[in-house]
Amino acid sequence: MDKEAILQEIENMPVKDLAELVEMIEKRFNVSATMMAPAAVAVAGNGKEEAPAVETYSVVITSPGQKKIQVIKELKELTGKGLKDCKELVDNLPATVKEGVEPEEAASTKEKLEAAGAEVELR
Repeated sequence: MDKEAILQEIENMPVKDLAELVEMIEKRFNVSATMMAPAAVAVAGNGKEEAPAVETYSVVITSPGQKKIQVIKELKELTGKGLKDCKELVDNLPATVKEGVEPEEAASTKEKLEAAGAEVELR
């Protein structure tokens, strides 16, 4: 069986089977798929060791606005933290809610917090 035939088989596998296959490969060869990904990205692109720039953001609350309780509730939902932790965040502003998130997630988080009444910055 050549490499192309193996790839064809993998393409036709259901997602559940693919996940199991990755797990089996990780165990058998004592590797991690997450460890291999950055190396693959660095080598891609004509052999240059130049990884594409990954843009991430930090979501920072600068003011709770007039609806502090609504902002605390929204923070609890977004972060999974307890009410006490969320209240402490809002009481000690500016506060970073999420750090190192993708642009889409950062925009979504900002939008939800602003809808609750907070003033939010993306950094």
